Amino acid sequence: QSTTNAHINTGDGVGMALRAGVPVQDMEMWQFHPTGIAGAGVLVTEGCRGEGGYLLNKHGERFMERYAPNAKDLAGRDVVARSIMIEIREGRGCDGPWGPHAKLKLDHLGKEVLESRLPGILELSRTFAHVDPVKEPIPVIPTCHYMMGGIPTKVTGQALTVNEQGEDVVIPGLFAVGEIACVSVHGANRLGGNSLLDLVVFGRAAGLHLQESIAEQGVLRDASESDVEGSLERLNRWNNNRNGEDPVAIRKALQECMQHNFSVFREGDAMAKGLEQLKVIRERLKNARLDDTSSEFNTQRVECLELDNLMETAYATAVSANFRTESRGAHSRFDFPERDDANWLCHTLYQPQTESMTRRSVNMEPKLRPAFPPKIRTY
Repeated sequence: QSTTNAHINTGDGVGMALRAGVPVQDMEMWQFHPTGIAGAGVLVTEGCRGEGGYLLNKHGERFMERYAPNAKDLAGRDVVARSIMIEIREGRGCDGPWGPHAKLKLDHLGKEVLESRLPGILELSRTFAHVDPVKEPIPVIPTCHYMMGGIPTKVTGQALTVNEQGEDVVIPGLFAVGEIACVSVHGANRLGGNSLLDLVVFGRAAGLHLQESIAEQGVLRDASESDVEGSLERLNRWNNNRNGEDPVAIRKALQECMQHNFSVFREGDAMAKGLEQLKVIRERLKNARLDDTSSEFNTQRVECLELDNLMETAYATAVSANFRTESRGAHSRFDFPERDDANWLCHTLYQPQTESMTRRSVNMEPKLRPAFPPKIRTY
């Protein structure tokens, strides 16, 4: 329900991969940015806190001093997001028409600083929160921001799977870059700004490798007749159903299920309940209807096809989150609050054909520089 992403960001890359039978990796790892505008989800950059802004609860307390005594409001995104949610769960959240939230205080920085250093935030706050940060704090709440998981790939963008011996195997002809790809340089929690690696560094590497591959092979394989039939069958399912359920209601139910059961904090019983809810929603989706039958600029048809992808992405996330019985990075469980390197220092793989989970080893071998063991973070 609360996300920094645009309406058109609907997990289409993951959905395409899952329909093709490609396993996806670490789908339980979703980053929640701590400061989305409450009620809108629009991102309020951590640059605000970098300039000296800080978070307050309903008592006017700078609560981050309690959770991260050294880093305070500049702690990692997952730490700040969890801290805000703890304040809300324990009754110290601020009240408002959009529900409990925290306040991001910037007015002490002064109008001149805000207009010169954070002009975009002033505009966003006035537009979406209807507050002027020069005079009053911004209402914020953790909001879904970034997917650390996706299609496992090499640094060249080549998609990977795992054979029966547990070895990585390249899937011929399939490449993935950007947020859909899980090269896994981010591990379980991406640092701010580092998604440029996905786009610029690995995007270029994949392009160069593709150029070499096409030059060597000389010809691209045509789509088979069954490929075309599969795509048309999916399209016809929507075109031919006129009496089913409204897809808007199904999308809303899907978003509510994920927000309530697979958000910043997770817990086994709630996630198991959420997974059962998703199974019911999945069945409802099979009988959803398409009202707009036009063949030109049919945005409802596009949104219905996107809803298929949202459903499969959500289901893979739910199964993966239930599977990992520890807390690591952005995956935080109340019932398993500690990190468990002995059992879970690994990637998870969701297998779409069987809707089951397997594991993939983390490469801990040193490369150009000596590796160092992961340590518990303190702030």
